[in-house]
Amino acid sequence: MSELQGAVAVAQVEKLEESVRARIAAADWLTERLRGLPGIETPCVDPRNMHTYWRYCLRVDGRTIAGGAPGLARLLKDRGIASAPRYIQKPAFRCAVFDQQRTFGRSRFPFTLARPEAVDYRGERFPGTFEALEGILVLPWNERYTAEHVGRIAGAILEAAALLTEGD
Repeated sequence: MSELQGAVAVAQVEKLEESVRARIAAADWLTERLRGLPGIETPCVDPRNMHTYWRYCLRVDGRTIAGGAPGLARLLKDRGIASAPRYIQKPAFRCAVFDQQRTFGRSRFPFTLARPEAVDYRGERFPGTFEALEGILVLPWNERYTAEHVGRIAGAILEAAALLTEGD
């Protein structure tokens, strides 16, 4: 890190508490607006913890919301709301370093130290991982969101979810 980068980082740290407070407040507004929406689960934060909302993630139930998270994302995009289905495109154990045990040279270290079942990354061993990823919709989030921004996001989600709710 250069001195200039360090100076900027120190200045940003001074803003951290207020930035986190604003992110939480905006996220709380959205959570309240979406509470009870069929097929949509908002973040649930244990009162002993603090969620700083780097992103705001929704769990979308594809049995209730037609098209699941990708379907909802498409309708949100049409309404000018950015979102991304899945938190990550693939779990870490699908990356080449794990999946193919790619290491420096041919040593396969540290994989050679592990029990065989500890490095068995076949997808069928982790069905919950893939199911969970399929149901996640990630919204970008920042501390500059106002009540108006949150209202627009909530309105778009409510409208899109209503259009995609099966049986209506």
